Amino acid sequence: MNHKEELNVDEGLRGNEQIEEAIAALQQEPSQEMLAHTLTCIRRRMNENGQVIIAVEPPVGDQGMQVQAVQTDDGANWWVAFTGFEEEIKGSEGVMSTFLTDMGHLFTSALEVEEISGIILNPWNRTLMLNKKLINIILGNC
Repeated sequence: MNHKEELNVDEGLRGNEQIEEAIAALQQEPSQEMLAHTLTCIRRRMNENGQVIIAVEPPVGDQGMQVQAVQTDDGANWWVAFTGFEEEIKGSEGVMSTFLTDMGHLFTSALEVEEISGIILNPWNRTLMLNKKLINIILGNC
């Protein structure tokens, strides 16, 4: 990333390319070691107050905005988050309402919502499915 591009990246997203690179390496070489490295990268960014982009559903009735969920073939529901705007627009079907949110807050919230199985980072390309076990590892709850 050149200096000019770096200036266009939101402060909270700066550094998330480390996560994308770790996920790409994990996709090339799926192993426990690469998974541990990827989770460590995510934890480091979380501890640096890193942010991710989430898509939200418009409020329905008296409910506030909800994080957009996707359903996998097995019927499980997952929240979707993106490490950067390039990842977000790759597979987008249309205009989504998006917000930046703190990684730690999102991970903690995901553990509290029974209806979801976890968070899918970058569902279109450098994809990592973080189930609640992996989220607990990132948060240091294990």
